[in-house]
Parts: sequence; structure tokens; C-alpha cells
Amino acid sequence: MHGTGEVGPRFKTQSLTKISYKDKVLPELRKIEGYKGGYVLRLDGSEEVEFVVVNLFESWEAVKRFAGPNYGVPVFEPEAKKLLCRIEALANHYDVRAVQ
Repeated sequence: MHGTGEVGPRFKTQSLTKISYKDKVLPELRKIEGYKGGYVLRLDGSEEVEFVVVNLFESWEAVKRFAGPNYGVPVFEPEAKKLLCRIEALANHYDVRAVQ
């Protein structure tokens, strides 16, 4: 199983509710063969909210089905991208070594 993380996108706090991960993004992810779930982590700062998105895939082929051949570039919904204050230039990819 492979995990991919999109680390560091920060959303303007007031605009956060305009994005529906559960209703829009997640149903599309579930259509991808090899998608195994994921996590959305949230850190509330004094002026911004930071999210770390970790998607789990069963293979590198599944990662490529999600992100395309240039899978080092983070993937975001167009609506979400409009709300970003900052975005990491590269998506980090990790092999999952242990599961509890």
C-alpha cells in the first residue's frame, strides 16, 4: 500500500466551508481503482487553517491513475485551488511500512 501526502495547503478560514470534501472529492476518489482511503488532517492557526491530505493507494499504478504521469505535482479541485493562500510545489509520496 502506498500513501501520498499533499502537505501544507492553507485555506482562508472564512472560505473553508465552501469546499465539500465528503460530498464532492471523496466520491471521485472512490471511483479510482486502487484507492484505499485517506485522511484529512486539520490544524487551526490564529489566522489560517492548514490541512494535510493523505491518500492511500494499493500501488504506484493507482497513484498514477489518480495524479497522472506527473504525480509529483499536487492535485486539487479547481474550487479548492481558488481558496488556497499557499500550496506546496511537490506532493510527497511515502510507502506505508506499518499498519495497526
